[in-house]
Amino acid sequence: MKKHDLLRSGDSIIRVLDVQDDRILMIDCLKHSMPVWVESELLESYVGCTGGELFGVSSVDVIGDTDALDADQRKIMHERYTMIAPILPFISDDKVRSKLICSIAEDYQVSKQTIRNYLCLYLSYLDMAVLAPKKRKNERGLSENEKNMRWALNKFFYTTKKQSLMTAYTMMLKERYCDAMGVLAEEYPSFYQFRYFYRKTRKMQNFYISRDGLKNYQRNNRPLIGEGVQEFAPAVGVGMLDATVCDIYLINDEGNLVGRPILTACIDAYSSLCCGYSLTWEGGVYSLRGLMLNIIADKVTWCRRYGISIQKEDWDCDRLPGTFVTDMGSEYKSENFEQIAELGVTVVNLPSYRPELKGLVEKFFDLIQEMYKKHLKGKGVIEPDYQERGVHDYRKDACLTMMDFEEIILRCMIYYNSQRIIENFPYTEAMIADKVKPYASCIWEWGKSLIGANLIGVDGRELMLTLLPRTTGKFGRTGLKVNKLRYHCEGYTEQYLTGGTVTVAYNPEDVTSVWVIENGIYTEFTLIESRFKGKDLVEIQELQSDQRAITKNEMRNNLQAQIDLAQHIEAIAGSACKASGHMDVHMKNIRSTRKREQMKNHQDYMKEGRYYG
Repeated sequence: MKKHDLLRSGDSIIRVLDVQDDRILMIDCLKHSMPVWVESELLESYVGCTGGELFGVSSVDVIGDTDALDADQRKIMHERYTMIAPILPFISDDKVRSKLICSIAEDYQVSKQTIRNYLCLYLSYLDMAVLAPKKRKNERGLSENEKNMRWALNKFFYTTKKQSLMTAYTMMLKERYCDAMGVLAEEYPSFYQFRYFYRKTRKMQNFYISRDGLKNYQRNNRPLIGEGVQEFAPAVGVGMLDATVCDIYLINDEGNLVGRPILTACIDAYSSLCCGYSLTWEGGVYSLRGLMLNIIADKVTWCRRYGISIQKEDWDCDRLPGTFVTDMGSEYKSENFEQIAELGVTVVNLPSYRPELKGLVEKFFDLIQEMYKKHLKGKGVIEPDYQERGVHDYRKDACLTMMDFEEIILRCMIYYNSQRIIENFPYTEAMIADKVKPYASCIWEWGKSLIGANLIGVDGRELMLTLLPRTTGKFGRTGLKVNKLRYHCEGYTEQYLTGGTVTVAYNPEDVTSVWVIENGIYTEFTLIESRFKGKDLVEIQELQSDQRAITKNEMRNNLQAQIDLAQHIEAIAGSACKASGHMDVHMKNIRSTRKREQMKNHQDYMKEGRYYG
């Protein structure tokens, strides 16, 4: 009989923990009671036993391989072994063992019985794995009532109708717990059971998406665990585009109310600098053209037009960002704007209803409007309650013109770019070493010199020609025909004679010129019909339409006149043939006959003139 031997007698299995003379320290491996000393002659009936036999009759699930445990199980297993490890060297001494159990229980804030249980369990099997907690068994299947609750939640609660929990419960009773006459059954789950099942099974992601939709979830509820715009804008050169209607009413120079202007802006995603803006009464592609021109404009000269003096470094942006990030607005998806890719610019269209993906430009509008609104209250600024019934009509307060408001907007943008502190910008060690100030203009200036900055220099005329709408022109003998108008240019005689089509850029606001695009080169053609010079395309189309309408209205009269003419001719010819009796025509002496007829019909026009006079 040796230390750590397993012995068995009938249904009892013990483990020998220590041997001293005729005494043996043993532990009952099935009852898991504390070790006790017994006389060796009491164990004479016991025979050797294997660990497999112990595991076979034991009620404890022992995992033979600790690698099969998950991280939490291994952590708890080692924590429990750490508790009992100081006791193991003194397992033979009852007094010391009891003192250690008391002190360990106090240190770990657990009961003494818990320490005893861990100790007995380990001594019985001498395997640390028995200290690991059991894995939870698979959840039981749903009862019939729970299946009905789940059905009711999916059908009536997790929908875009946003029914209340009580309504879903009522509908469940109506559909599943009433007979054909609508009488409620004797037994049915209570609302508290229904609510408990809902709370136990609720998943917030499913709740938000099913009731508010996926796009609302992505915009307002999804976890914000990304790094921000720096994920796709690691350097200067990613411009975010958007437009908004300003919260202010304006008047014209005569004092008449005009309405609310549209502000279109481009914000650099890396530095948050406002690269350019457009303040207009028109939106769409028109405002985008103004924005593109403003981006490449010299901002010092631009501000001087409004009596504002700035330094070059306050707003040093005169090149296009290499990437434009836009939403699914029709103006951004139009072919006109996508033509800007010919300059090397990449256009990225974000999914619809995802403003958070271009949050910098959205925040820019909020900041700019907050800057001026608090100073312009009572001067046409709209308050949040402007759509409520009986509220003050803010249109009556309007007193600023577009010129006044643009000067205010410019002042706000200069502050935004060069004086607003960006507190949470992710500074790098290099930025700290260079002592870059936390202003958008300073970050922009520093970022322009880095590798990866993506800015494109472009001429204003080339930019505007690129953004002009395009159509197909057709060469012919009458010139180049575009939009039902004729154009010409020196050096294209061969094309006029051979015909063919070509891509043409045109300005709908002035049809005086069009530009033929060949291999990226724009060749100007001028209008042949001078009566249309200086007019816009819509006006000319209206003139042509009016002319066609007039012609169409006279078509019946023209047909009637042709019919009358044919009748007169036939009548005259018929009477002449009848008078001549179809005599044979004499073909001889034609010259003399002609001369006689000339003398016969010759008239003195001077006399005739006096007669008619």
